[in-house]
Amino acid sequence: MPGKERVALTPFGVRIVIHAAAAETGGAFGMWENFTPPGHGPAPHTHTRETEVFRVIRFQCGDEAFDAPVGTVVVLPPHVPHSWRNIGDEPDQMFGTGTPGGCEQLFLDIEAFGADAPEKIAVIEARSGIINDITLALGLTGPQPR
Repeated sequence: MPGKERVALTPFGVRIVIHAAAAETGGAFGMWENFTPPGHGPAPHTHTRETEVFRVIRFQCGDEAFDAPVGTVVVLPPHVPHSWRNIGDEPDQMFGTGTPGGCEQLFLDIEAFGADAPEKIAVIEARSGIINDITLALGLTGPQPR
């Protein structure tokens, strides 16, 4: 319901609004929206559990990087390394959906546990099935598939 959304933080410190969580959709999906300042976005990472759907400005999917006009939709299955970045001059608004649901919980956990350091965030990411350079360096996850 409008005004009842949960507000949390992304691993890179940007405000995110959770519109639907797995617990509310029978595990089918989670939905979120984030507001990213120019030049910001997540580090390259891989989801091992869910397919993500985004409306984005710039996206890197595997080895391919491309600029996407406003309104472009990108669908990423599990195990595809990816990142994205706001290449505009103003904050962007990006809407994301993950299926099955559950990925959105990591944003809520970062906020709830006050995870304010990369190592603390990496523990939450690994628990959520996310692989990145920090989870690998800390031995929290296995190597990324190629």
